[in-house]
Amino acid sequence: MHARTFVPILAATLAAGLFTAGQAHATPAAVDTQAQAARVVTYDASASAEFKAAVDRGAAIWNESVDSVELRPAAAGQRANIRILADNGWPRALPTSLGNGTVYIGRQAVDQGYNTVRISAHEIGHILGLPDRKPGPCTSLMSGSSAGVSCTNPYPDAAERAEVEDNFGLALTQPATATRDKVLVG
Repeated sequence: MHARTFVPILAATLAAGLFTAGQAHATPAAVDTQAQAARVVTYDASASAEFKAAVDRGAAIWNESVDSVELRPAAAGQRANIRILADNGWPRALPTSLGNGTVYIGRQAVDQGYNTVRISAHEIGHILGLPDRKPGPCTSLMSGSSAGVSCTNPYPDAAERAEVEDNFGLALTQPATATRDKVLVG
C-alpha cells in the first residue's frame, strides 16, 4: 500500500474510533456494530393535554435507559409512530407493531393518585414490546398499578431494559412486521 493511500485510511479509521493498540485494521464486525444506530421511534404528544410534560419525561427515561431505540417528538407534519392522547378512562396502550401504536393517558388513574410520569413510561413500554407484569413490585415499571398508588418509580428494571434492547436489537437488522392481537392495558 502506498503512503498516500494509507494516511487517509488511517485517519478515517482513527476518526471512527476503530483503531486500537495492536489492531492495524477494522474488522467487518466492528464496523457493523458501530454502524448500527438506535432505531428512531417518533411520538406525537400534541393531544396529551395536561400530560405532555409527563409524556416527554417518560420518553426521556426510556432514552436514558436503552440504546437500541430512541424516542423523539415527531416533527411538524410528520406522521408519528406513537400517538399519545389524554382521555377520561384508564391508561392503556394499543400497539399495532413493535414501536407503533396509540397510548392513552387516562385521567381515571391520575384522579386515583397514580404518578403521571410512571403511567407514561409504563404505557410507552407496551409500545416497545413489554407486557404487563402484575402483580409486581414498584421496582418493575411494567407492574403498573399493581405496585400501588404510592409507587412513583418511572424507570424500567434491568430485565425490562434488556427485553427492549433485545426487541429493538433484532429490529435493527430485520424490519418489524409482527402485529399484536391483544390490547395491552396498563
